[in-house]
Amino acid sequence: MTQAQRNNIQVNVETRYIEDQSNAEQNCYVFAYTITIKNKGEQSAQLLSRHWVITDSNHKVQEFSGDGVVGEQPVLKPGEQFVYTSGTMLETSVGIMKGSYQMQAGDGSQFDTAIDEFVLSTPRVLH
Repeated sequence: MTQAQRNNIQVNVETRYIEDQSNAEQNCYVFAYTITIKNKGEQSAQLLSRHWVITDSNHKVQEFSGDGVVGEQPVLKPGEQFVYTSGTMLETSVGIMKGSYQMQAGDGSQFDTAIDEFVLSTPRVLH
C-alpha cells in the first residue's frame, strides 16, 4: 500500500493483478487499484478531476485526464473518505503509476493533491 498526504488530503493506494482478465501470451496485463481519499482538513473538499501517468517496463507512457473518478466528483467533509476501485491494462508485467487530483476547497480555492508513484506488478515478479 502506498500512502501520501497533500493539502490535508490523504491518498492510500492498494493494487492487485487481475489474472483472469490478463493474457501474458498477448502482452495484456490487467491491474486494479483501490484508492481511499480522506479529508484530514478543516473544510470540505471536492475532487474535480484527475490526471494519471502510467509507464510500463518498456517505457511506454500513457496519460489520462478527466472529470472526477469513476463518474463521480465527490465532496468530502472534514474527516470523511471516499473509496473507489478502477483499473488499467499494461503490455508488460510490471509498471508504475502516479498522478494527481484537482480539488476545490470549501472556500472556493483550488489545489492539486499529488498521488505518489506506485507499482503495478504481477505476483512473484518483484521481490
